[in-house]
Amino acid sequence: MWFKNLKLYRLTEQLKIDEEALQDLLTENAFRPCGSQELASMGWTNPLGQGESLFHAANGNYWFTLKKQERILPAAVINAELDEKVAQIESDTGNPVGKKAKQDLKQEITHKLLPQAFTKNSVIHGFVAPKHNFVLIDAAADGKSETFLAMLRKTLGSLPVVPLARTTIAQELTDWLASDSWPRDIELLEEAEFKDPTESGSIVRVKNQDLFADEIRAHIEAGKQLHKVALSWKETLTAILQEDLTVKRIKFSDVMREENDDIPKDEMAARADADFALMAGELIKLAEWLVKEFDLKEE
Repeated sequence: MWFKNLKLYRLTEQLKIDEEALQDLLTENAFRPCGSQELASMGWTNPLGQGESLFHAANGNYWFTLKKQERILPAAVINAELDEKVAQIESDTGNPVGKKAKQDLKQEITHKLLPQAFTKNSVIHGFVAPKHNFVLIDAAADGKSETFLAMLRKTLGSLPVVPLARTTIAQELTDWLASDSWPRDIELLEEAEFKDPTESGSIVRVKNQDLFADEIRAHIEAGKQLHKVALSWKETLTAILQEDLTVKRIKFSDVMREENDDIPKDEMAARADADFALMAGELIKLAEWLVKEFDLKEE
């Protein structure tokens, strides 16, 4: 399991974890399948895909997996049956079906169809690094990461976190590009998005484009700011870094992903454990690098 995206948060207070108590807390909020009349169900599941533990610890980092199951009941299916039912009633009675009666019928149809609906499962992975005061979540959107944080906060009783970047870093990214002074750990790739910070909000997206070309400099001189940029970090991974410090489309290097290839394929839990330890260590280093380079001091 390798993160594809990254939402970064900072713990504002030291978090002490009692592993025995943690398992009990997670068990109280463990995943269970949807009941026959539930639209969705959510809870913790084993990160390694096997075993009873609802967390996995490696090198002082705690990996959690939030699983969600939703019943797929398309509105078109409900409405088609509703239309048929309404037509039948109006034909039998000769009277139109009122709005309140339609709402009651719709609820009745939903109640009848829910147990027959297919289910869809999804997971959100994240880990807490208490020694480094980070919470890192495999998510590209705020909604997904906030769902994970809310469930973890409910489970633990408290989770004092704030986004790693409290303000935009668009100006810093733009200044780096304009002055050609990128940190030596970074190699710029040929993809970016520029935005006009004024009310017009015009956007320019480029791909397969030298970011130091004259036409790019013209956009900067016209007042546009760099909001997204593709980069390679320390030859460990490539990604898209956004102005809110979200990291998207992470691709770890082949050398890194193959580091644990000596573990037999049938030992899935051992491989997942080793991969997590390796990945978590690198993502923590990335988070620390971002804190340093963008001067993200605790407030």
